Amino acid sequence: MNEVNAQQARVLSGMRPTGALHLGHYHGVLKNWVRLQHEYPCFFFVADWHALTTHYEDPTVIPASVTNMVIDWLAAGVNSAQATLFIQSQVPEHAELHLLLSMITPLGWLERVPSYKDQQEKLKEKDLATYGFLGYPLLQSADILIYKAGLVPVGEDQVAHVELTREVARRLNHLYGREPDFEQKSQAAVKKMGKKNARLFDKLRKAYQEQGDHEALEVARALLQEQQNITLGDKERLLGYLEGGGRVILPEPQPLLTKASKMPGLDGQKMSKSYGNTIALRAETDELAKQLRTMPTDTQRVRRNDPGDPARCPVWQFHEVYSDDEVKEWVQQGCRSAGIGCVECKQPVIDAVIAELQPMQQRAAEYEQQPELLHNMIAEGNEKAREVARETLQEVRQAMSLAY
Repeated sequence: MNEVNAQQARVLSGMRPTGALHLGHYHGVLKNWVRLQHEYPCFFFVADWHALTTHYEDPTVIPASVTNMVIDWLAAGVNSAQATLFIQSQVPEHAELHLLLSMITPLGWLERVPSYKDQQEKLKEKDLATYGFLGYPLLQSADILIYKAGLVPVGEDQVAHVELTREVARRLNHLYGREPDFEQKSQAAVKKMGKKNARLFDKLRKAYQEQGDHEALEVARALLQEQQNITLGDKERLLGYLEGGGRVILPEPQPLLTKASKMPGLDGQKMSKSYGNTIALRAETDELAKQLRTMPTDTQRVRRNDPGDPARCPVWQFHEVYSDDEVKEWVQQGCRSAGIGCVECKQPVIDAVIAELQPMQQRAAEYEQQPELLHNMIAEGNEKAREVARETLQEVRQAMSLAY
């Protein structure tokens, strides 16, 4: 069950609405979303319930952040005609699946998620001794599984969350995937494939189960994906039948590793609101220029005629993101020889950041003037998401004997 089949080649990703988006979000997430929407069916959501796990005492920042976040997505190039954009809390099926999954998820699985204690340590000023905070990785699992998403773009630090999701899906499939008439339904589904394909499938299944032939397993999986005469439910059933288990109710997702964002903050650390070192996507040009001009530089370059070392300077990290080889060479030589001052060094970065953000800011301003369009776009995305989520939840309810 480790392969992602054609039906499950959906991408699922979300963002918490807890304030203005910044360049770190753009380079670390949004540029990747823009690329993925051309390659896969994508579901991108505003994780407002997740925002409540850390902002439950003062949720007033959330509503405005939701609207502004979606505007920034669109301004950055995310296209509602190519991807499904929606708000998590407007698809209540997420919450119901989360509840159902909580019935089968051992407490220890949640307590061992690396970010659980890590976030508690980082956010000591907040009272995070809540079920919502403990259970948020399981809500993330529900977010993924409700769409049967096969691919989840994450950085290396988030792979543990996808692994938890895989374990939860595996446990649910093990507990409820063995239907009373599983064998009969599977054999009936095989017959729907036609005599030739049915014989080939049975031969490949036997080769895998009796001889451990993994090549036969791969060929059989590919054969199933080609079938036009059987339903998705039958395909999932036959995947389990092929591998000797039960029906695959919720497929296990795969992490889609993304490159770590190289976007530094104004102080050289990773750009993050918690460090207070961000440049907002909608920062005014004058404010943006002021932020970059007042950036710290090489602390050992005290006077204008002191030679410096770009490796010690946060501004150089911006050059690595925004400057071409010619400008980088100019910076390296000019800094080390004291041929240029820090103000001169910063100017190409200022120009490049302004050039990157101005088109996005213009598009954002246009969307701000069209609240009705924005409302309709999200309402349509919410409904599209609900249609898929309802189907999955119906299957889970039925598997758990709740389809009255």
